[in-house]
Amino acid sequence: MNEIVIGMVGAGRATELHMHALHRVSKVPLRFKTIVARRAEQLLPAKKLYGFENASYDFNDLLEDPEIDVIDICTPPYVHEEMIIKAMQAGKHVICEKPLAGYFGEDNDESPIGLTVSKKVMYENLLRSLKKLKKVIEKSEGKFMYAENFVYAPAVIKAAKAISAKKSRILYMKGEESLKGSSSPVAGEWDKTGGGTFIRTGTHPLSALLWLKQQEAKARNVDIEVESVFGDMGRITPSLSEYEHRHIEARPIDVEDNGTVILTFSDQSKALVIATDTCLGGSKNYIELYCNDANINCQLTMNDSMETYFLDEDGLDDVYLSEMLPAKTGWNKPFIADEEMRGYNNEMQDFMESIYYDREPKSGFKLAHDTIKITYAAYMSAEMGQKVKL
Repeated sequence: MNEIVIGMVGAGRATELHMHALHRVSKVPLRFKTIVARRAEQLLPAKKLYGFENASYDFNDLLEDPEIDVIDICTPPYVHEEMIIKAMQAGKHVICEKPLAGYFGEDNDESPIGLTVSKKVMYENLLRSLKKLKKVIEKSEGKFMYAENFVYAPAVIKAAKAISAKKSRILYMKGEESLKGSSSPVAGEWDKTGGGTFIRTGTHPLSALLWLKQQEAKARNVDIEVESVFGDMGRITPSLSEYEHRHIEARPIDVEDNGTVILTFSDQSKALVIATDTCLGGSKNYIELYCNDANINCQLTMNDSMETYFLDEDGLDDVYLSEMLPAKTGWNKPFIADEEMRGYNNEMQDFMESIYYDREPKSGFKLAHDTIKITYAAYMSAEMGQKVKL
């Protein structure tokens, strides 16, 4: 392989993160050929900004181009499954943003589906989707790469290395991603996102905890799987007055704005995953591990590399401090080398090397499969008010 030829579908925030990281890939030659999106106001500036040769409104242009090796899917979640299947059947390698799949409604569903469709029905439908995806991916010669950046964060990688070297037992884990809501206008609608804050943000720490537990299992040469899931989902922001709501962007229609999930593993260790849309001051991302011989805390954000204190925001319009930060005044902890600290650079380096050198990626179909299955089991658990055994 002389170079990897890339096709991109999507031109939003996920594309921005992926492309910034792809431009930092070293020792693997890349060619950015075609980007596809629906809206001209996004597509044409993205083509120029990221250096693509072509722009198109038709996904089939990526599938039918024999030069394109890999398709990076950075679209809204409700088209992920269809695009993955078409791309894999066309013989392409696939990178897909989270979530892998989800429930986005059927023709006879009453709207809004997040309030009218049973989560048990959603879970059973998801399992059928996962079976179909598994068959397609297993038949394809292409690689499936799950774009979960938490797994590639330097702190998480370092934690895995220490756990593996010591053969530590992880007895209890905690992980969280919380912020003040989403800037997406459809984030509050289940039929567009497949869920609320837990699927949007909670799946990041969830995937990292699952991956770390598997690194422990590999080091100790044992099998460890998730045995049961208990979920508690809530929607608190609709109860706020407009004045009380002024700093929070979450506007859930039929999705949760806070979620808490407890996992029990087959070795009886536990994990707690938290996700909320009610956290001010910038996004909060961390992983904590309580082991038999160690305690490891991974601060993705807010970390202590730098602190700032501004009395006003004069001249700071183009100075990025952190994600979802409502104001730059007062004390803040800016994101330093954000793409590196949150794992995006390592992620794309691993994906490109996996294709170029024909090896398996660190984050693949199993992690994507387990993450979404557990997420929907948690939604079903919250609806039932009881633990769900897997």
